[in-house]
Amino acid sequence: MADSTFPTRPAATGHRRRRPPRTDPFTVRCVRRAVVLPLLLLVGLLGVAFAVWSTAAVALGWLLVGLVCGLTGVALVAARGVRTASDAVQTAAEEQRVAVLAAVTAAAAAVEKSVAWSADELCRGARPPLPDMQMPQPASATAGIDQALSALQVQAVASLIRVHDESQSVVLLEVLRRLATREHALVGKALAALSQLEMLTDDPELLSKIFEIDHLVTRMRRQVESTAVLGGQSLRSVRRPVPVTTTLRGAVSEVVQYPRVVVAAGSVGSELGLPGHVGPDLTHLLAELIENACECSDPATKVTVRAQQVPNGLAIEVEDRAIPMHPRARAQMNHLLKAPDEVDVSGQVRNGQLGLLVAAKIAQSHGLSVLLQENVTGGTNALVVIPARLLVAIPPLDDADARLRETRPSTLPPRQAAAAMASPSAGQRQHPVAVGPPGAEVVEHAAPAPDLPRRTRQAGTFPPPREREQAPAAATPGLAAAFRTGIEAGGAAGSPPTSAEQPRP
Repeated sequence: MADSTFPTRPAATGHRRRRPPRTDPFTVRCVRRAVVLPLLLLVGLLGVAFAVWSTAAVALGWLLVGLVCGLTGVALVAARGVRTASDAVQTAAEEQRVAVLAAVTAAAAAVEKSVAWSADELCRGARPPLPDMQMPQPASATAGIDQALSALQVQAVASLIRVHDESQSVVLLEVLRRLATREHALVGKALAALSQLEMLTDDPELLSKIFEIDHLVTRMRRQVESTAVLGGQSLRSVRRPVPVTTTLRGAVSEVVQYPRVVVAAGSVGSELGLPGHVGPDLTHLLAELIENACECSDPATKVTVRAQQVPNGLAIEVEDRAIPMHPRARAQMNHLLKAPDEVDVSGQVRNGQLGLLVAAKIAQSHGLSVLLQENVTGGTNALVVIPARLLVAIPPLDDADARLRETRPSTLPPRQAAAAMASPSAGQRQHPVAVGPPGAEVVEHAAPAPDLPRRTRQAGTFPPPREREQAPAAATPGLAAAFRTGIEAGGAAGSPPTSAEQPRP
């Protein structure tokens, strides 16, 4: 099989037939003229000598002398012809060399002119077309050189266009990074202003509207941060480690359909955390995966987020009940998540599908592994594995509370802050609220009991005491806590929530 497929190459021999080299016609004419004339003179001389010898009209001695003189003349004529032919060939070769040099110089000048014109067009903002490949004449002595220079011209112009496009991409990326940084700062100020506004009102309807705007601005911040991630930088970072539960809840608070998401962090949610430069980015990555799961699944189903410690680190799983994904499409998505720089994402960019691309960029920057798998229900499981080197231990709850009270004694958890800012009844003075440890209930004015039966007012009786209006309760305080947790994910504004609590965005 091997011999039939790859036959042995025969050894080269000295009798190998070669293509005869091409001869210049002018050189052939010159050589022919230099050889033919002496031969004709020699033949004529021998013929005359033979005729004279046959008639015996001249003595043999004189015949030999005449023959020698004739041969000498023929030799002189042959030498002169050879010299003339040699001079003619050298002159023709020099003229041909000069002509070839002139042709090559002209072709090189044309290439230089074309490249310079293309560069000028690119500098003016236009896009020059690629020059066409010129087919040289087969009979031309510079056919090979013309073809090589034509190919060089096309490659040079194409290289200029590519370098220009890449430089423009670099400039655009820098512009995107600058704009994303400025927009992120403005969005941060807007979130801070909304937080202050939450503390200045106790109207349930107004609070509900503020929370809705807060959620919209939080999602807007994620879009700005996605732009920065695609530009090659991250705008999320905190100084302290972020608990896993805070990371998961922060991701849930950044998606549109947050009521459908169920978080099951387990004990690792409060025992493990991530460094300040990884936790917020992981929140962003999980938000993109959760958003994708919610968009691709039935609105009546739930999306479950689980966290579990594994030998390689920490595994976070996002499970949905979406329609089955084609294996080929899943393989392409996994390739994108593994090596985003090796995949052509132009189609996804045109279609606006940027979530997985952002997740892939974040995973690549921190060395995280993201894999899409089909679950038993036909949906998709997005598995994120955080290496053990990126995990940190979170101190117990009591130690964290003590350290928090020492460093920030005036800080309130989101739930207590919302309850503490609820004002008392109208016309009465607000009393200070005692600050307790995180998790302790805040005691305020208790809600009044149901009114007793009232008697009809009669003359002479004391006027009934003025009824105290019940202070309105804060609208959906669980939603406020989830929003605040997502906004301040990774900060020190509260202790890590216990694993028994479920997110209520």
